[in-house]
Amino acid sequence: MTSLSASLVRGALSSPFKRPGRPGATLPADRLTRPAAPLPPGPLAAYSRVCGFAESGLVPLTYPHVRAFPLAMRLMTGRAFPLPVVGLVHTWIEIASRRPVRPVEPLELTVYADGLAPHRRGTEVTVVTEARAGGELVWESRSGYLSRHGRKDGPAAPPSTQPDALAAPGTAAPPSAPPAAVAAGLPALAEWRLPGDLGRRYGAVSGDRNPIHLHPLTARLFGFPRAIAHGMWTVARCLAEAPDPAGIRSVRAEFRAPVLLPATVTFAADPDTAAFALRGAEGRVHLTGVTAR
Repeated sequence: MTSLSASLVRGALSSPFKRPGRPGATLPADRLTRPAAPLPPGPLAAYSRVCGFAESGLVPLTYPHVRAFPLAMRLMTGRAFPLPVVGLVHTWIEIASRRPVRPVEPLELTVYADGLAPHRRGTEVTVVTEARAGGELVWESRSGYLSRHGRKDGPAAPPSTQPDALAAPGTAAPPSAPPAAVAAGLPALAEWRLPGDLGRRYGAVSGDRNPIHLHPLTARLFGFPRAIAHGMWTVARCLAEAPDPAGIRSVRAEFRAPVLLPATVTFAADPDTAAFALRGAEGRVHLTGVTAR
């Protein structure tokens, strides 16, 4: 069993014993680290193919997040983590590359939790991922994960925006992703037909084999009528579609609605504002985002 699979099993077993919204809940101080190692060329090429990136050149902006995801799962399924991982929803992500990363560079990966905040639908935790090469911080991301539950302590803080949290040197951090109303009006640039096995294909190259992405039967166990696409695939595919993806230094994306597979979706973007969106049937907005170069 891989470390990620073991974390998924541990999370499924421990989640019923965790109570989200518990007063006085704190986050673990642990910083989980994977020692520096080169990126295996085979898995990197397979990931690039599934997401639409070129199979040679610089490391795609989203890939260090994928490599560090087992660490994030180990953190979130640990005994000290206060929220149940079952039902945890990835709501937004910010990524910034401080400089281009080459595939041959050994990367040290670190993951830690950096904030626990009330949300109008429950409690949101921020998880930070960092990549270092030769001791130099070269890449980082922040992700918001929402644990849905009822609230009894009055109005909650709005969802996190943090538009300038990850400004890379020499670049401006992307502003907040456009609201759904704005995203609905972005010009359509491409239409993609997503196959029913996309979740299994992406799961094979990313290691994220969450049952909601694999088969209709396993997705129904968690309340979805069909398997849904990975949110991080939708971000990666949109970035790969942009002109000169290697020139993108940072991105902010918000996951607004799941993509049920199979599906036909529309990629929309405005080159003047760097805003982009993924829309589905009848214009439903699944993803909004904005980039900076």
